[in-house]
Amino acid sequence: MKINEVTCKNALVKSGIEGMDYALNPYTGCQHACVYCYAEFMKKYTHHPEPWGEFVDVKINVADRLRQQVKRTKPGPVMIGTVTDAYQPIEGKYSLTRQCLEVLSETDFPVFIQSKSDLILRDIELLKKIKTAEVGLTITCPDSRVERMFEPGAADLERRFEALSRLKEKGISTFVFFGPILPFFSDTEKPLNLLLSRLQKIGIEKIFFDKMNYLKGKLKNFRPLLAKEFPQVIRFYEEAADDEQGYADWLRTNLRSRLNGFSFEAEVLF
Repeated sequence: MKINEVTCKNALVKSGIEGMDYALNPYTGCQHACVYCYAEFMKKYTHHPEPWGEFVDVKINVADRLRQQVKRTKPGPVMIGTVTDAYQPIEGKYSLTRQCLEVLSETDFPVFIQSKSDLILRDIELLKKIKTAEVGLTITCPDSRVERMFEPGAADLERRFEALSRLKEKGISTFVFFGPILPFFSDTEKPLNLLLSRLQKIGIEKIFFDKMNYLKGKLKNFRPLLAKEFPQVIRFYEEAADDEQGYADWLRTNLRSRLNGFSFEAEVLF
């Protein structure tokens, strides 16, 4: 993993995510190295020879820039971690996300965080000081073996479930982002019921669902993994990739069917 310390011109940038005014990413690149990662498009702005998932640029001045920006910027919702995970392992060393939260805790900017790491538990007391703070944990599959195959550097599944429980216990507004939903592994009745039942037991009230995007282009990344671990599954991915719209339509209907009997505030994002 190539680690570089860099400086940034701005901490807050305009967000293209619905409902979010600003995006904040203390790092460029991510140690989680998720096989399906959509943020690899950021590589064209970094000039790194290393593949996406094998480098991280650490924006060492990001909190200072944020402190300057919030003084002259109209308050609005801030999403932390839109093209990187703000709580990837290196955050344990640099604490840039924590420093940014300290700045935001003195403002009226609502804060929303999405992560795959239980490191966020370190900052619970700080999150409670922010006027509006909401935290989401990403889950792609309730099977830890599959999760590890697709997300080799992320916190394991049980640590994420524990983080959700702890956040709820401490009164932090919490949601789950279930996505990208993995064809075959997490889109059928058994895994969906398993996940929904567990989240209901924890007390999660809000879930966002999203499908696997750009599946056809991502097949080159999935095929070697599937061939090694689950060769019988390759054809399911090929079929889904050949008819992405048809798969999306089926998945949308299936999700709504599975949600019957549960009381989640659920939003399907596709």
